[in-house]
Amino acid sequence: MKKLLALVLVLAFVAGTLWAGGGRAAVGRTDMNTLTIASAAFPPNLDPTLTNDMTSAQLHHIIYDTLVNYDFDMSIVPGLAYRWSMDDPSRISMFLRQGVRFHNGDVFTASVVVFSLQRAAVSPHIGHITGMIQNVQAINPHEVLITLQYPFAPFLSHLAHTATSIVNQRAVTTLGEDAHALAPVGTGAYRVTGLVTGDRVEMTRFDDFWDTPARVQNLTWRSIPDGATRLLELETGGIDIKIGLHTMPHDISRTEAHPNVRVYRQMSLSTNYVGFNTQRAPFNDVRVRQAVHHALDLDAINRVINPGVGATATGPINSMVWGSIAGELPRIEFNQARARQLLAEAGFPNGFNTTIYTNEGNAVRADLAEIMQHQLAAVGINVDISIIEWGAYLDLTARGEHNMFILGWVSVTGDPDYGLHPLFHTSNFGAAGNRTFWGNTHLDNLLDAGRAETDPARRLQIYAEVQQIVQREVPWVFWHVGEWVHAARTDVRGFRTHPADYIRAWEIYFD
Repeated sequence: MKKLLALVLVLAFVAGTLWAGGGRAAVGRTDMNTLTIASAAFPPNLDPTLTNDMTSAQLHHIIYDTLVNYDFDMSIVPGLAYRWSMDDPSRISMFLRQGVRFHNGDVFTASVVVFSLQRAAVSPHIGHITGMIQNVQAINPHEVLITLQYPFAPFLSHLAHTATSIVNQRAVTTLGEDAHALAPVGTGAYRVTGLVTGDRVEMTRFDDFWDTPARVQNLTWRSIPDGATRLLELETGGIDIKIGLHTMPHDISRTEAHPNVRVYRQMSLSTNYVGFNTQRAPFNDVRVRQAVHHALDLDAINRVINPGVGATATGPINSMVWGSIAGELPRIEFNQARARQLLAEAGFPNGFNTTIYTNEGNAVRADLAEIMQHQLAAVGINVDISIIEWGAYLDLTARGEHNMFILGWVSVTGDPDYGLHPLFHTSNFGAAGNRTFWGNTHLDNLLDAGRAETDPARRLQIYAEVQQIVQREVPWVFWHVGEWVHAARTDVRGFRTHPADYIRAWEIYFD
């Protein structure tokens, strides 16, 4: 009996220790050489010129380098260029670091900058970021001159965007774009050593990295679509960092209470929205779009699905972005009677049937779709919900094969051009950003003028008018102002959140 009691006490002690330590950490970390990060989605493309989604950009930031970088306060700091000068508003000279090498051993010189930026300038996926580049010229092996089609005030911020990452010319031309996207070659802190599509990207520290070498030898970036599974993996030590806790805000308090997990929060540059395909009836009628917005109690929705995270949006860019007038825009109020009136005026007194699309792995978006389904039914709009894989979702909305959809946009440059031009200029229909397929000549002219204007006061006036027009025409339901919430094991050090949600993985290490 005493032996049995002793065994029970030992088992109880072990069980308690396992919980207190969250699994692997309870008995001490056995692998100090591998950092594992998990997000909901698998990156659609590891070539920065061929996509502009956030999941891919987070890995691009680790694999590649840009000429300049965003600091944690969004100021511009040197990257592969150690200094620069503006010869005039449309001519920028970049002076390049020497001694930098690519993962395949090739030397970084001006010629690969010319190749990378000229390739980016004609890419249909990132034209809103690089399309203003007219020419890139190598002055000598360590200096390039970038000429723009017109003066563009925030261009240095665009050079910090991962879309302008410097790729290896030999790798791209030898492998071809498709193969390079699976085996990318950059100058970043980690090099890709293995990839299982849909599951993980394996990386190893690049010992010839030009900056401070990574603190941990190996990095595994896993895709775990189910949020509950990601959280359990974090709690039990299967992963070290969980990206995207803001997509499951009801679990934040649970995570904060876990003894071996720490939560990191940062107001973001993002706006989350419900988009309409304005090329399809009935959403080609502004009255229908207004009716849908009036039918939704967004404050109540956010209290339910985003408790304590971010805020209800009022316009297309949030107050973290320079030039935002989010605080001045009038609210589109919850008013079901007004919604029914607008539907009747548009010829739908009995409502209509439609579909809303969203991506798997995002519980908040799935919850939003279900609540929208319920609230819109109250005004006669019957909604089917379709939840599909991230890459397929991006393809479907880029082709315009949708009615309504749920997405977010991060104005990673901190400038209103980035938060407005790609989303509402008619030249950016589809994959480039404008998945509502909405816009008009007047708005295009304003957005083009904002790009070319160098007077900050005049730019503010232009972008204020753009925001007013967008809110009035309602190509979106202005749903939520975002906040980044991530979580890590307590023995993880050096992890910091960034307004643009870039992960500086090479600074992370274990205590």
